[in-house]
Amino acid sequence: MAGSVVIVESPAKAKTINKYLGSDFTVLASFGHVRDLPPKDGSVRPEEDFEMDWELGDRSKRHVDEIARAVKGANRVFLATDPDREGEAIAWHVHELLKEKRLAGKAEIRRITFNEITKSAVLDAIGKPRDVDQELVQAYLARRALDYLVGFNLSPVLWRKLPGSKSAGRVQSVALRLICEREAEIEAFKPQEYWTIEAEFKTHDGSTFTARLTQLDGKRLEKFSLNNKEGAEAALARIRPMLFKVGRVERKEVKRNPYAPFTTSTLQQEASRKLGFGAVKTMRTAQKLYEGVDIGGETVGLITYMRTDGVSLSHEAIEGSRRLIDQTWGDNYVPEKPRIYKTAAKNAQEAHEAIRPTDLFKRPDQLSRYLDKDELRLYELIWKRTVASQMASAVLDQVTVDIMSKGAEAVFRATGSILKFDGFLKVYQEEKDDDGEEEENRRLPPMKDGDDLTRGALKSDQHFTQPPPRYTEASLVKKMEELGIGRPSTYASTLQVLQERNYVRLEKRRFEPEDRGRLVTSFLENFFNRYVQYDFTAALEEKLDDISGGRIFWKDVLREFWKHFHASIDETKDLTITQVLNALDDALGPHFFPDRFDTQGHKIDVRACPTCGAGRLSLKLGKTGAFIGCSNYPECRYTRPLAVAGEEAEADADRDLGVDPETNQNVVMKRGPYGVYVQLGEAMAKGEKPKRVSLPRGLNPQDVDLNTALALLSLPRSLGMHPSSGQEIQAGIGRFGPYLKHGDAYKNIPPDDDVLTIGLNRAVVLLGDGPVKKAVAGRELGNHPKDGKPISIGSGRFGPYVKHNKLFASITKAYNADTLTLEQAVELLAAKAAKDTAKKGAAPEAEAEEKPKKAPAKKAAAPKAAAAKKPAAKTATTTAKKPAVKKTKA
Repeated sequence: MAGSVVIVESPAKAKTINKYLGSDFTVLASFGHVRDLPPKDGSVRPEEDFEMDWELGDRSKRHVDEIARAVKGANRVFLATDPDREGEAIAWHVHELLKEKRLAGKAEIRRITFNEITKSAVLDAIGKPRDVDQELVQAYLARRALDYLVGFNLSPVLWRKLPGSKSAGRVQSVALRLICEREAEIEAFKPQEYWTIEAEFKTHDGSTFTARLTQLDGKRLEKFSLNNKEGAEAALARIRPMLFKVGRVERKEVKRNPYAPFTTSTLQQEASRKLGFGAVKTMRTAQKLYEGVDIGGETVGLITYMRTDGVSLSHEAIEGSRRLIDQTWGDNYVPEKPRIYKTAAKNAQEAHEAIRPTDLFKRPDQLSRYLDKDELRLYELIWKRTVASQMASAVLDQVTVDIMSKGAEAVFRATGSILKFDGFLKVYQEEKDDDGEEEENRRLPPMKDGDDLTRGALKSDQHFTQPPPRYTEASLVKKMEELGIGRPSTYASTLQVLQERNYVRLEKRRFEPEDRGRLVTSFLENFFNRYVQYDFTAALEEKLDDISGGRIFWKDVLREFWKHFHASIDETKDLTITQVLNALDDALGPHFFPDRFDTQGHKIDVRACPTCGAGRLSLKLGKTGAFIGCSNYPECRYTRPLAVAGEEAEADADRDLGVDPETNQNVVMKRGPYGVYVQLGEAMAKGEKPKRVSLPRGLNPQDVDLNTALALLSLPRSLGMHPSSGQEIQAGIGRFGPYLKHGDAYKNIPPDDDVLTIGLNRAVVLLGDGPVKKAVAGRELGNHPKDGKPISIGSGRFGPYVKHNKLFASITKAYNADTLTLEQAVELLAAKAAKDTAKKGAAPEAEAEEKPKKAPAKKAAAPKAAAAKKPAAKTATTTAKKPAVKKTKA
């Protein structure tokens, strides 16, 4: 048995480190966190001064037993988990388990950290061991308790008062609020018209350039000074007879400094902008580069630790960068003094070095044969950013020219810049923010004050102000960091949870809130406003930093939080569904029922029930979630899913598109409960349904003509045979959007390609670029409009069927199983449900939706009953003297 044991998180990390240490060392992996709070009520007990129970993970026992066996014969144990709060927590958990197994006294247990997985860094850490940092552990315990208390107390309130909701989290709910508020801004935005005037000028040597009007008749033109066509035409008429000359030429030299090396947040932002990576993909790829890659038979860690708020570089990294820059581009690209960047992190214990290559002389082109495409692209991004951060500044000549009429009645301005020295731009240019404007970079001809100019073309341009853009992953991460919400290491998982809960969706790489997400946000803002406030969430993060810095006791933070939070939870006990509905209806009414006007300008009552005419439409809550229904229920049973019935879409509903030349049947566009669709022909005999196809997301109903409708009705369409396999390639629209089908493999069609026009060559390229999904038995048609759960099609003993939850409905001969649509499946399932209900003599589904209280209440009570029986493998938050099978007090 080896004399020393080193414990890390992952087997990849263990494999790399094992090669650096001699035969006296055994390197084992804990496989992440070895234990966690049991996911049931009572795991954190505020009434017992926040005593916490822990249990081994499902797969952790085997790993812990392996660690224990190795420690029994060892003299020293090194806890070498990651150098952050979570890594410190894993080390503490392992240490506590070894103490419970009475192994801590038999071997010396110490903590070591290293920022990079290289031989020198690992050996240096072995020589500088320390104890587990209790203050970092307490910060972890406080964060874990806060997240647990919010999730396990707020989520049941959502389940009872807002059926269909899935969960609420401390950081997740605030991130969702950001997305929903941005969407509300976009919906409320009123575009403003403005005009600009530009003129072309020619110098005495024939050079031309353009300039924009900035002053007229002694008045400076603001953005909305010319706010209509008439004003712009009047300005043009005023300017046309004027003669112009150069009034003033201003030149100045400007320096642009390089950007700091990457932190976790800036890496996620730039990887999103430059590489199109999501936050999860960025962190997963960076983890591989950090833990080590096989290069010529040796496993080498290529970058430093990728969860960091720090922007500083080690002395060795700075000196290495300067040598590399000098050797590659010359000494004029090396600044006179090294560039020192300072982190804004409050807690020095967590302010690690920036993300950088472990060896800058390992150039990206030298590693291309050892890395896959994504690993190479991310490594190159990190390498370039690090090198550029130590390069000389770029130098630009900026020129501003004012062109005046001879009487100074009108003034035009032209700006330009010339790059005199590229400096760090030789290596790296940061992508412009999605919300930013492009910087003008053009060269102006030589001019001097007083030069006469010849005016050429004179034009006016109409513009409209634009609403704020939806958040991308990059801009949302940036906003969360600015507000101090969460921590960069948690952003990826937070954004992933929002999508998994169907609270938001990514459309063309931008976040759009689902109606379910808007309901949750509105509920929390109305009844738990304090806990979705940005400054409150940021203040909690600062307190966690204060705990890890030893400036505040962790249980004091929990006591203060729980006092107010528990009172807020209690206030909702007597909250009725009617109160919830009224609050949500008031808050979201403008979204679901936007103002509309007829052709005469009269306001339309969008709340009037289209079926009975007398009822008022409003939000309703059923057992599967929210919907829009009539106030005259049960006399009127009109309902529709949560959706905004836009003016343009409504105007386009029930529109005749023309006649299909092949079948001589009418093609019409209609609006149904599941959205706008196109239909071929009318209802046929024997209950057969006409063919219908829903409009794909992103296709405006106004843009649909006869040809487009016929193309949709013909889906899926054949593109031809694959040149290699000889199998047919088809294009169609499925649950996850447009797709390509090749044999039993599927590939999503990117947003930039059109399912109706994509050709064979492009399809072959897409099928060969990246992974494809294999078809499973049967297929999924999409999500049920009421509860969002999937509807699938399959084949059984009695023929084809559709399935939703536990409900099965046979596909009758009136339908074609191969071309069955989501709408048709919903009809079949509804008919089967009605038939089953009639047999049982139960109340209709609509009535059950009006009384959703009892079932959720029973579900909410279940965890409490389970909590009374404590699981065996629990332990406490602090040092325990009893075996792991018993619960101990903190």
